[in-house]
Amino acid sequence: MNKSKELRKGLMLVLSSPSGAGKTSICKKVISLDRKISLSVSYTTRPKRKSEKEGKDYFFVSKEKFEDLKKKSFFIEFANVFDHWYGTPKDFIEKNLNNGEDVIFDIDWQGAQKLSDFSKNDVVSIFILPPSNKELHERLKKRAEDSLETVSKRMSKARSEISHWIEYDYVLINNNLENCSSEVLNILNAERKKRNRQKFIFDFIARLLD
Repeated sequence: MNKSKELRKGLMLVLSSPSGAGKTSICKKVISLDRKISLSVSYTTRPKRKSEKEGKDYFFVSKEKFEDLKKKSFFIEFANVFDHWYGTPKDFIEKNLNNGEDVIFDIDWQGAQKLSDFSKNDVVSIFILPPSNKELHERLKKRAEDSLETVSKRMSKARSEISHWIEYDYVLINNNLENCSSEVLNILNAERKKRNRQKFIFDFIARLLD
């Protein structure tokens, strides 16, 4: 088969969860296991954590710079989370999708809704739940990169975030990083094979029936 006819439009794989439930770790695991998907690197006004790298985890910018980018319609979506702005760059996403390359997003429910508004047919959304509130609290404390006040804020907001689970295509419980990452990969591979995403299949079938 002509390889050019096998190309499909890329999809947007969205992972959301309350802070500390594991979506960032799962994103990194999925990317390490599947070379056909890349991470959407958001812009943020949040201070950089010690473990984070500029341009790999986020693009860290000032509030003034972020506001300027908003005015220039640079973002597909943006949201204020815990008093910091986060935004998804439009050009990077459009280029990847049109080239048939998949993109994974580590964003909250607000961002997921706006991505769906932007291109609903290209979005596959997964909500990640923690095994329990106790485990969620332990994970946040173990991260040791946020103050106790920030941990408390994140825990108080978790219930509100979890209430949006029903808006997602899939819901997974992250009891184990390896197992949950494997489930995400299974969903990704199944979604890639959906009839409406395999644009080349119509010509292929037409030749079979000729």
